[in-house]
This record gives sequence, structure tokens and C-alpha cells, in this order.
Amino acid sequence: MSQKSNVTRRQFLRRTAVAAAATPFLLPSNVWTARGASGPNNRLTLGFIGTGKQGRFLMDCFLPHPTVQVVAVADVDTTRREFHKKKAEEFYTIKQDKDFKGVTPYKDFRDLLARKDIDAVVIAAPDHWHAFIAIAAAKSGKDIYCEKPLSLTIHEARAMVNATRENNRIFQTGSMQRSSNEFWKACTLVRNGRIGKVREVYVNVGGPSKWCDLPAEPMEPGLDWDMWLGQAPMRPYNSILSPRGVHDFFPNWRNYREYSGGMMTDWGAHHFDIAQWGLGMDDSGPVEIIPPNGRDVKRLTYKYANGVVMYHGALDGYNFGIVFVGENGKVCVDRGKFKVEPESVAAVNVAELPVKLYRSNNHYKDFLDHVADRQRPICDVEIGARSVTVCHLGNLAVWNNTVLKWNPQTERFVDGAGDNAWLDRPKRAPWQIA
Repeated sequence: MSQKSNVTRRQFLRRTAVAAAATPFLLPSNVWTARGASGPNNRLTLGFIGTGKQGRFLMDCFLPHPTVQVVAVADVDTTRREFHKKKAEEFYTIKQDKDFKGVTPYKDFRDLLARKDIDAVVIAAPDHWHAFIAIAAAKSGKDIYCEKPLSLTIHEARAMVNATRENNRIFQTGSMQRSSNEFWKACTLVRNGRIGKVREVYVNVGGPSKWCDLPAEPMEPGLDWDMWLGQAPMRPYNSILSPRGVHDFFPNWRNYREYSGGMMTDWGAHHFDIAQWGLGMDDSGPVEIIPPNGRDVKRLTYKYANGVVMYHGALDGYNFGIVFVGENGKVCVDRGKFKVEPESVAAVNVAELPVKLYRSNNHYKDFLDHVADRQRPICDVEIGARSVTVCHLGNLAVWNNTVLKWNPQTERFVDGAGDNAWLDRPKRAPWQIA
């Protein structure tokens, strides 16, 4: 091992423990050559855009895969991008037992996307950046792994799907619960009618975001604040939005409407996604959204054309993220938690049920597998777009305190219940999305 590395083997193993638990996979070099990969030894070359806490986690997940070579990182914070450059180079130094230099840091993600030798990008920038970066990546010929929630607006979500399809890209949305066994099992049972016709679904996530009201703070050098804001209105710096340097917590920009949709989109992109999967609505959505009014409507309520009603909030007495209520029982699921009522609902070999749902045991490997075979991954961009649209519709109903009527085929408000101007919002130049 090179004496220039200051990372011990113990530190190395600890950093990659999460990813190492996943089974690595090997592909012959001619697979990557066939799809035009141009990285070292025909490996898939990756660039990381956005290197905060989640970006660091994703780097740990992708680095150990033998088919992957990380060659670039982009972040508006100098400390973070230099940290992740060093992190990747130290990984390869230890892996190869010789000093490695070959990861380029960029302040502007557009410089990273301009490189012809990068095959795919991993996007973990704040939510208000997802659409512009992902669309630019698709147009530059990159495959895309993008964190959830997919977009800041409904219009952005559809634009991301269009760009992906028009440029024949592979796109995995980071709603990784789709690759967890308990959620696959829950949705398989529901889709196979084990609880009979579904009547209700309860989705327990937090509420919407609010307009930013944070005071101005002095800013240390090393952050491109204008670039961090991007499409959002210009405002003074506040450390709650972009804490400086490397940190181990999720910043609270997600609480403010300029940058995110609050817990409705943050956790909603996980739990509403599973609700949509269980209902067989991956290419559709609700037709009516009713905000609580303090009288007869106590919860944000979604109605589907098939008669299913979905409620925002926990079912009384059930501490689960998602509860499907059918004519003959319930399926309750959350991370690491699974329960059915009656128990006979699950008294079956789930894998042998006639309705088969896509099964993935590793969200990151699933993306890499399908970059190779050019098939759509478990949480394709269309699925991510539909799930985040459910979240956005709930926020719009609450923010505007009005009942919305929605056509999920045309993705437009109908019957005068909703304003199609709400599908997007003004953006600062040059970050508009057509």
C-alpha cells in the first residue's frame, strides 16, 4: 500500500461497508465496449454531481463495483468537491496498492457533462437542481441515476421523461425502497388480490414546505452561492440552506418551497411511490385531490378513478408508512417492518403468485445492470415522475386550499378545478426548462 495514502484499511472497509454488503457483479469488457463505454479498461465511467451527505453515501455504494470507475465530481462547495475527489482517489489507491490520481473536481456541472469520456452521472444536488442537470445529462449522452424526489414541479418531471426517451438514456430514480424485499412483498400481495379489492391506502409522511424566510448570514469563501441558488430567486446566504463543508446531516433546504416540497416530496417520494406500485398506478395517478378543511375532510385525500381513496397520514393504531386496506384484510409496510391482517394473507409463496412484480435486491446494481443491457430499471424515470406528481398534487391542493380535478393521461387540471399555471414556476436565467 502506498505510504502517501492516509486512509487505513480499517477506515477503508468502514467507509464502504454499506456497499460491500451488496454482491458485486462482473461483466466482460466487450459488454461495455459494445455500448461505447470509453473508461479505463472499458469500465463504466461515472461522474458525481452534488456531493453532500447523500452524494457521499451514493459514492460509497458505487465505488466498490468492479465495472465502475469514478472519474469526476462536481459541487459548488470547494471543500466538498475536494473531499470527494480525495475520497475516490484514496479508494483506488488502496484497491490498486499504488498511488492513484485521476478524479477531476468541477465547480460547474456543465464542465463535467461536456466530457465525452464520462458514461453516466449520479445526481444528488438539492431538489430544485434535479431537472435541469438530468435533462442536460441526457442531452449530453449520459445515463442517469438521480436522487428522489425527481423534480421541483410537475412540468419538470415530464420534461425529464421526455429528455430521457428522446436521447435513449437509462434513468434510475433513487426511490430505493423499490429494491427492498418488504416493499416488494407487500405490493405483490396487494396486486395479487390477497386482501381483496383495495378500498383505502394510508400514506404516513410529513407536510408541505413553506416559502423561505431565513435571515441573511455572512458567508465564508469557497461557495458559489449564485450557482447553488440556480433557478431559485436570488436571496442572501443562510447556512441552513447550504451548510459549509463536509457534514453528516441532511440540510433543511427541503423545508422551503423555492428548493423542495417539504416532507411531502422528501418522504412522499418513497411512500407514495410504494402506494402507486401497490395500486398498479405506475403510469397513472389520482383524479381528485381534496385538502383538509377542518370540517368534513380531516386529511389530505386522493381519489382514484377505480374508487380507491388514499389518505395522507397514518391509519389510527398503525405505526406504518403505508397501509393498504382491502375488503378482506390489511397489508402494512415500512422500512424493516411488515405486517398483514389476517396472517393468512401472507400464508403463500409470494414468488409463485401469478402477478409478478419487478424484483431488485440492490438499487445501484440494478442501475448498472441496465446501463449494460439497455433495459429500463426498477424505478425508471416515468415511475419517478408519476410518484413525485402525486406529491406535488397534494402540495398544490394544500397551498392553494382548493379541490383539484386531475387527468393523469394528459397531466392537466380539468373541470375548472385547478390552474395549469401551477404545473411549473418562473425560473432565473439561464436555468429555464422548455
